[in-house]
Amino acid sequence: MTSTAPLNVSRDGAIVRLTLNRPDMRNAFDETLIAALTDAVRDAARDPDVRVLLLTGAGKAFCAGGDLNWMRKMATHTDADNRQDATRLADMLHTIWTCPKPVVACVNGDAYAGGMGLLSACDIAIAADGAHFCLSETRLGLLPATISPYVIRAMGERAANRYFLTAERFDAATALRLGLVHDVVPADALPDAADALCRALCANGPDAVKASKRLVRDFAGRAIDAELIADTVERIAACRATDEAREGVAAFLEKREPSWRQRC
Repeated sequence: MTSTAPLNVSRDGAIVRLTLNRPDMRNAFDETLIAALTDAVRDAARDPDVRVLLLTGAGKAFCAGGDLNWMRKMATHTDADNRQDATRLADMLHTIWTCPKPVVACVNGDAYAGGMGLLSACDIAIAADGAHFCLSETRLGLLPATISPYVIRAMGERAANRYFLTAERFDAATALRLGLVHDVVPADALPDAADALCRALCANGPDAVKASKRLVRDFAGRAIDAELIADTVERIAACRATDEAREGVAAFLEKREPSWRQRC
């Protein structure tokens, strides 16, 4: 029986799979999908047995951004209502960005507007070779404000400046060249490639993965000065003293699997 929920959540061992499930609307956002995805990411973040989140779309598209019917309705609301609505989308993106566990975007098809923000908020993105990408807001007289912090970080200031302004559509090869996605594979190979990536993440120390994600968030763009160097020293010294680090080194020297890998 086909699910009618806007978001399908399933579990495969330590991996939580989140599937945007509005295929007839190209998985476009409305308030219900935004709320469901925000809650699902928060729930997975709190679950100690979850190691990785995998985000994808049902049907032929990854996410087409905002549902135009929903956006038309918002245009008739008060300024306060529109601010509250924009805040919900911003909170969803920030919840993904700050999730302590890695979030992998499996971009199965086109990613437009808010869909670009969604994949940019994830830690790793892998795309089907037929996927297309577009920051389409200016075509509608809008601007990509809420998604901009994540998209600029993902594709760089120079590229963001072009595509924010022109709303040009570009292909997966261009997305790869710009650094928006990490890998591009044939569509029929995408599920296996995404699964292999999640399994690789699960093989690593869970606390080390969380700390490494924080490392990137905290250090990107900072000057390499005495304060930052001291911070790096403090973090590695604290890490070396953990049970996880001791287990990892011991397992390597004893040529066995570490205990966390057996739990994946």
